[in-house]
Amino acid sequence: MLDIICAGNFSIDSILLPTRHNPFTVLGGSTAYVSFVCRHLDARVSVISKVGGDFPAAYSWWLRQEGVDLAGLVRVDNAKTTRFELRYNEDLSDRLLRLTSRAPPITLEDLSNFSKAKAIHIAPIAGEVNYETIQKLRECTDILSLDPQGLVRDFDENGNVTIEPLVDKRVLGLIDIYKSSLKEIQATTGMVELNAAMKAIHENGAKIVIVTLGENGAAISVENTIHKVSTYTPEKLVDPTGAGDTFIGAFLAEYVRGEDCAWCSYVGSAAASLVVEGIGPTFFGDKNEIYRRAHALHEKEIK
Repeated sequence: MLDIICAGNFSIDSILLPTRHNPFTVLGGSTAYVSFVCRHLDARVSVISKVGGDFPAAYSWWLRQEGVDLAGLVRVDNAKTTRFELRYNEDLSDRLLRLTSRAPPITLEDLSNFSKAKAIHIAPIAGEVNYETIQKLRECTDILSLDPQGLVRDFDENGNVTIEPLVDKRVLGLIDIYKSSLKEIQATTGMVELNAAMKAIHENGAKIVIVTLGENGAAISVENTIHKVSTYTPEKLVDPTGAGDTFIGAFLAEYVRGEDCAWCSYVGSAAASLVVEGIGPTFFGDKNEIYRRAHALHEKEIK
């Protein structure tokens, strides 16, 4: 049995940073960040994802080299891969997101080539996963995790992204773990206040609710008891893309081993502090460095 399956389309990201005139073009999508960090923590991971004929063979090679199982990767030669343009502001605290192409959605037929897993993380980026698909995945694991970012994104005629209310709230009744940013949980629940929004997710059935808060760390609620996790200050901040995805990937890698939520959160924060030191999903450090930073966060918490 696999440890983790991540369901959501890969993307090709053009990341525009304030220190450069030209964008970096890199493999993107939540599935990329989750898969890579899980492998760095020695979890067995597979993906369910759909890409177009323009998806570079080098990306598939890279994923396989890292040990990611691509049995569930579907290539549609006459379609385009999902592509985003990410334009960051001067201090990297915010960004403008624009969709420039979108791959076909993941359907029930795409679920035939994968095994069961201890945990399945659903991470759409542009509405590619619907309720029926999530319902089917619910049958294949004991731990179903959701990042709703791609379900609360709306796209205008130019591809500009805004966050809108979650349309189909039935998905919240299927999951065990919920993870999102503050803006996304507000859109998902319709509640502005963090504690109330986290409680609302619990009331739908989720046992664990995680909200990433950027430089303020993360809030993790287990049975309505909220635990705050600090960020580990990175040696340098290069590109904040994928920090939240890396957090939940590392959290799940530890959680399926039976670790408690506090430790899983420290590992998540530690891994996120490493990925922002590079461009895209290119830098996660090694396992020992992730754990060293996690232990440092734990010791800080005790003091």
